[in-house]
Amino acid sequence: MQNQPQIELGIVLYPCVQMATVLGLTDLFDIAGRYNGAVGEPRRPPLRISHWQLGETGQAPRRVHDSHPEASCAPSMLILPPSLEAPISAETARPYRDWLCQQNQAGVRLASICAGAFLLGETGLLAGRTATTHWMYVEHFMTRFPDVRLDVDQLIIDADDIITAGGLMAWTDLGLRLVDRYLGAKAMIDTAQMLVIDPPGRQQRYYSAFSPRLNHGDNAILAVQQWLQETAAEEVALAELAQRAGLEERTFLRRFRKATGMTTTDYCQQMRVGRARELLQSGRLPIERVAWEVGYADPGAFRKVFTRVVGLPPSAYRRRFGMDPGAVR
Repeated sequence: MQNQPQIELGIVLYPCVQMATVLGLTDLFDIAGRYNGAVGEPRRPPLRISHWQLGETGQAPRRVHDSHPEASCAPSMLILPPSLEAPISAETARPYRDWLCQQNQAGVRLASICAGAFLLGETGLLAGRTATTHWMYVEHFMTRFPDVRLDVDQLIIDADDIITAGGLMAWTDLGLRLVDRYLGAKAMIDTAQMLVIDPPGRQQRYYSAFSPRLNHGDNAILAVQQWLQETAAEEVALAELAQRAGLEERTFLRRFRKATGMTTTDYCQQMRVGRARELLQSGRLPIERVAWEVGYADPGAFRKVFTRVVGLPPSAYRRRFGMDPGAVR
């Protein structure tokens, strides 16, 4: 075995970073190193785990924690964790921006988790790419980085040189993904079993709640949105919606899509599915009754829409997230 690690995974400590993620990833990578290599395979050099922080004024980030300080390898990956405060501002991100770009140009892969995508976005490296972040940050992120294609249904989007992960706890999925990449599938499975966490494969849309745009400034459309909320989207006929907005139907459809980013059909389906999720999580109603309660006379159509929106069939969603063990499946 070589005397120094071949793989260094660095974690960037920027202002208001979530230390639980920093320490959790540090432990996960340390544990993974103990399961390094399948039986009969040569052991790889252990992972080098480092933390990077800005030095004095004008200095680039430097290692402030190093599991193998005697090593001389460069980082293979730099990870940008979440923040417990508002996403990092452009001003605060400036000292990291050029350094991260230089690292990437030198062959270092970059990864972000949750709001860490805002720091990654400030580098310009996400322009024209598809990325993910926490589902609550959709509008903020799209406003700030309009040249990035955002897909928050996905928990991890892996483009090899740049990886983005969704919510706060997506660090477990990213960590296991990197263990699989650098140490192999057996080390990843062993690590997941040791930590009692699911191997990668989840989707963020299992967890995200529908959060409609309400700050678009179109009062006619806002009035319709409020009415749909009050009535649980029971009445979705185009003529009724347009009448409530006081608009001609074609004009209403155009303005509704511009204001909400969705068609009226998709919008109402999201609202109904959101209500169905609540019923599945907390109640005992059969799936057919849940479908009826949220406005679907055909349970088959309900199952199809629910699965498309959430990524799981209603019965599987209830098994995974239901709080009532006696609920009808």
